[in-house]
Amino acid sequence: MNDGPLETWRDRMLDVSEAGPSLLKLSERLSVRFHKTGSGPPLLLIHTIRTQLEYFRSLAPLLAGSHTVYAIDLPGHGHSPIDPDASFNEPYFRQAVIRFIEELDLSDVTLVGESIGGALALTVAASLPQRVKRVFAINPYDYETRYGDGLRRGNWLANFIIGSLQVPVLGAINASLENKIVLGKIMGGGYHDPRKLPADLLAEFDKVAHRPGYKRAARKVLAGWRSWSQARDYYWQISAPVTLIYGDSDWSRPDERERTRSLIPNAQMVTLRNTGHFSAVENPSELARAILGAE
Repeated sequence: MNDGPLETWRDRMLDVSEAGPSLLKLSERLSVRFHKTGSGPPLLLIHTIRTQLEYFRSLAPLLAGSHTVYAIDLPGHGHSPIDPDASFNEPYFRQAVIRFIEELDLSDVTLVGESIGGALALTVAASLPQRVKRVFAINPYDYETRYGDGLRRGNWLANFIIGSLQVPVLGAINASLENKIVLGKIMGGGYHDPRKLPADLLAEFDKVAHRPGYKRAARKVLAGWRSWSQARDYYWQISAPVTLIYGDSDWSRPDERERTRSLIPNAQMVTLRNTGHFSAVENPSELARAILGAE
């Protein structure tokens, strides 16, 4: 099941959901694409930097047997509309997730996010204590000390390409030259075993990258790097139970993980073996076991 093509996953999701991916309008300038599947208490999946709801194609079915699972494309990601004037920093994404939860009137919701999605799960929980039941923050991207810090830790090519994107003119040129091979090398730096990045999933990520305005928006996400460090200022306000889940080969260092844990009241920490930053793709079964076993 974990290695099936995208179309197989979509067909399977349709078997247990009311409809395929939908677009939810949150304001005049903000809409997000989402997919709903399964039955039971609500669970919201928030994806990583540079991916989309298909990122959870292997994890979502494992959770849908006991939850109503909502997977979203963050603004400017996947097939969600791109507002060229948006800031694409942590507060912008946080407000989008909050509006999504409020628009669908979700309560007692479990938030499951990876990378920037993990940091968002934590800041949203701090902002909506009356609606959030539990949080699973997976490899939360909250250790930024420079532009594109996490991605740049993956390998030398990622460090070179991502670092160059902040340079005026050169950054725009390099972003326009990105292709599936380059993207695969960069994303592969986030895996314990880069061979576990499925070719068809990479092809989907590459496909959406050719949407008008997408690469400019992606650079703006990276340009907002300071906001992900500032997100930690909200962690002490979280009242819902929190489980931090890290891959043992995640980009974060042990001291950074412990710092995050210390900022969150009564947070628990779990480590997945032989797993990198993109655990929902690399090790979905163990990730699902950690989530379901903690509830």
